[in-house]
Amino acid sequence: MAFDWIDEQAELRRRAGLVRTLRPRPADSPLLDLASNDYLGLARHPEVVEGAVRAARTWGGGATGSRLVTGTTALHAELERELAAFCGFESALVLSSGYAANLAAVTALAPHGTLVVSDAGNHASLIDGCRLARGTVQVAAHADPDAVRKALRTHDGPAVAVSDTVFSVDGDAAPLAALAGACRERGAGLVVDDAHGLGVLGDGGRGAAQAAGLAGADDVVVTVTLSKSLGSQGGAVLGPAKVIDHLVNAARTFIFDTGLAPAAAGAALAALGLLRREPERAARARAVARELHARLTAAGLEAVRPDAAVVSVRAPSPEGAVRWAADCRAAGLTVGCFRPPSVPDGISRLRLTARADLSGEQIERAVRVIGGTQP
Repeated sequence: MAFDWIDEQAELRRRAGLVRTLRPRPADSPLLDLASNDYLGLARHPEVVEGAVRAARTWGGGATGSRLVTGTTALHAELERELAAFCGFESALVLSSGYAANLAAVTALAPHGTLVVSDAGNHASLIDGCRLARGTVQVAAHADPDAVRKALRTHDGPAVAVSDTVFSVDGDAAPLAALAGACRERGAGLVVDDAHGLGVLGDGGRGAAQAAGLAGADDVVVTVTLSKSLGSQGGAVLGPAKVIDHLVNAARTFIFDTGLAPAAAGAALAALGLLRREPERAARARAVARELHARLTAAGLEAVRPDAAVVSVRAPSPEGAVRWAADCRAAGLTVGCFRPPSVPDGISRLRLTARADLSGEQIERAVRVIGGTQP
């Protein structure tokens, strides 16, 4: 019978403790949230919500078409100008998700004959971009500029290195300045995903590229998401104007996808305005991450030192991670649970979000629950 193989796959997942299920949350959850990517606590901020409402009332519920047909509004153009100016790049292009932005950047910038050097710890969206690109892909050791340099030396044609700026599993940061140096030795481009850096790293949250002195460089392209620090939804590619123009003409996830909903664009614009007025939110998110790490390690837990706002705590097994997260939830705390294949090293983890709006009491409570439910 058709699809009988699905039953076999389901049984294998069950035996390995890797079954995933959807868990709808209520609008007003009583749980303390350390699982979402709302790093700056803006998703429910009144100004961000009002930005979404105002945009929906003005432009309607959807973009109505692809960006090249009817899906580009004055709001999209404004958001692109504001994103580029805030992050220090010449131009920007808004897409329907951060995933689509990564696919667009990698596939459009790695045609046939291009070498793509991809970090071993990259997010699935970058990996999928590499799989869809027509260039040749080499995987380099995690956060290792020398490995990138070695790979680039094997190729005489166009090349690009691809990396997260902050890796979503452990929250460690890529050595961006050193990666850019390795690329420049061979005339290669650098494409980095700043999903977990925007709003957290750099001057007032302007991102990891700005913090590394790479903002506006003509050989650097940055992708971002609007769904984390900006509390909205969507993605964008930032870079030289000629790169953005190329994506408009060559990136399939831009050309053939419906434009970002106006409400999401309006919310992101409002969040950018808040971040400009309140740059201290970025520093606060980093401070909360450091405090969480210090308290967790003091309690005897194995936590990875954070470079941004992600705090990772090692779990004994996939089953142990699931049970640990469930026990935390029963005690009033929501945490992320990362298991294979989401973790490249096969080690399961609890993943905590260090939000800028967490109070000292909430941090203490979270550490107490995590420590008290450890399997």
